[in-house]
Amino acid sequence: MRRIGLLGGMSWESSIEYERIINTAVRERLGGVASADLVIRSVDFAVIEALQSEGQWEAAGDLLAADALLLERAGCELLVLCTNTMHRLADRITDVISIPFIHIADATAAAVHEAQVDTVGLLGTRYTMEADFYAGRLRDVHGLNVVVPGADGRALVHRVIYDELVRGIINPDSRRAVLNVIDDLAMAGATGIIAGCTEIELLVTADDVAMHYFPTARLHALAAVDAALASSR
Repeated sequence: MRRIGLLGGMSWESSIEYERIINTAVRERLGGVASADLVIRSVDFAVIEALQSEGQWEAAGDLLAADALLLERAGCELLVLCTNTMHRLADRITDVISIPFIHIADATAAAVHEAQVDTVGLLGTRYTMEADFYAGRLRDVHGLNVVVPGADGRALVHRVIYDELVRGIINPDSRRAVLNVIDDLAMAGATGIIAGCTEIELLVTADDVAMHYFPTARLHALAAVDAALASSR
């Protein structure tokens, strides 16, 4: 089993789900009391959120790259960045490490293709929905059609993430509002929905959605397990 480095805390509400999913999957696959070999670096999200809101992406990239290098030096053989939004800085991280980096969009795209879906609706922070680092990778690398909510929908989803979900608040009214945004994406042609912020799946589950639903934190965590166990099969 290869050692997995988890770079998270963005926010910890979803990052702790990575540890749970990974350890559960390892126990199911190996049996007994087996668990994953993990090193976890959980950052102060207040620092990251401030840099996001100020547009200081280069400074945020420097911080995450330094932490990724710490994980590699701690003996990690794989790196998992436990957030969708900060994959905007994936290249900055991979520039400084020599271990494999499990990209969340790649893990998600694999599941989308397996479900034989070609047009997906993308939910996430406004940084993820409005920039091209995520939708562009899905489109250009994986050949998927991507639709995002309109301006009002993007604002609503972003607000729910930052004002509620990263603070541990699960609001049924917000769930209904996000489901309305999902309905709009279906009307725009989406036949699957990507929960492109790891906190969204804390609010909306597959049981809430009447189409294919792709919970990125879970898919990403399971891809890490696949990679960690590949050498021991």
